[in-house]
Amino acid sequence: MKAVAAPPLEPAERPLATAEPLVRFRGVQKTYDGVHLVVRQLDLDIRRGEFLTLLGPSGSGKTTTLMMLAGFESPTAGDIVLDGKPITRTPPHKRHFGMVFQNYALFPHMTVGQNVAYPLTVRKVAQTEQAQRVAKALGMVRLDGLADRYPTQLSGGQQQRVALARALVFEPQLVLMDEPLGALDKQLREHMQIELKELHRQLGVTFVYVTHDQGEALTMSDRVAVFNDGAIQQIAPVEQMYEAPANRFVAGFIGDSTVLKGTVRAADSERCGIVLPDGRVITGLNVNGAQVGEAVEACIRPERIVVHTQAPAERANVLQARVAGVIYYGDHLRLLCNTGRGQPDSTVKVPLAAVKPLQAGDDVWLEFPPDLIRIYSLPSPTPEGVSP
Repeated sequence: MKAVAAPPLEPAERPLATAEPLVRFRGVQKTYDGVHLVVRQLDLDIRRGEFLTLLGPSGSGKTTTLMMLAGFESPTAGDIVLDGKPITRTPPHKRHFGMVFQNYALFPHMTVGQNVAYPLTVRKVAQTEQAQRVAKALGMVRLDGLADRYPTQLSGGQQQRVALARALVFEPQLVLMDEPLGALDKQLREHMQIELKELHRQLGVTFVYVTHDQGEALTMSDRVAVFNDGAIQQIAPVEQMYEAPANRFVAGFIGDSTVLKGTVRAADSERCGIVLPDGRVITGLNVNGAQVGEAVEACIRPERIVVHTQAPAERANVLQARVAGVIYYGDHLRLLCNTGRGQPDSTVKVPLAAVKPLQAGDDVWLEFPPDLIRIYSLPSPTPEGVSP
């Protein structure tokens, strides 16, 4: 039976943001109790015109970072610079940023048109110009003709568009979004992801977006910054983030990974060989400089594993396994394979027609291409407390 593997991904074409950053965080820290750092020594550049997503689990520091950028929270230490000028102590209403929240924050007693016009009203824009800008903003989000309705007369998706129009109507330098699609159902959320991405492409405004949804981040962003424990673990374009995670946390948080546990037997700066608990050996990329004798985890994307239904002639980086389960996903099969003592089940994704029908109990041989398997040192616990 011929081996099957998914082809490598080609980087998608994306509009490039200019190299000069619009916003810079320098040495920013945040603590609420004077002991525990919610954000630790943050250094981050936000490029003009990019769609940057701050991604991470609850409590990772991503929302606090957005709130400090918006001006609703003040850093405990460090500086935030906008266009070369410090804004660390600038109040929110003077930062000229658009903001979209998860709950939309619309005024229920105001019409759609009045809600969208509100930022212009507080800026004392003339009524004639207000009407023109509101009409333009509603047109951008495809809500023409709904200016006289009230928020309660709109669907969740329409309310989200009103909030977005309100954030864009005064032509801000930066649009900040805090999980704005979180309250929508799955189908509508996915539709709005496409709309937001296209709107960003058309406007060229800098978007900073917070989410805990990895699929949302990969779908819309130019770059993603993955947060954990108050620090950025990796910031990179989405293709690089998926294909080359910088550490074990990112590999586990972004997408699915199949994991093999072992101990380093031989290593250099580029590759290392690890011995598994049953004595078999796997070679892969030495991502974090693991040393001989160190306990490590080897990670590979499930679609990168090559499935053989017969023992291949070349046995390097091949493990015999037994199928523990087969899950039908519509466009592919997901195999759960037992690779031996001391290992979690390996997940393998294969196209529907790629292999002969498999069922629990079948023997297979799994090939792990050495250039696609990434070997990570296990993370050390992060010390708590405010840095002196």
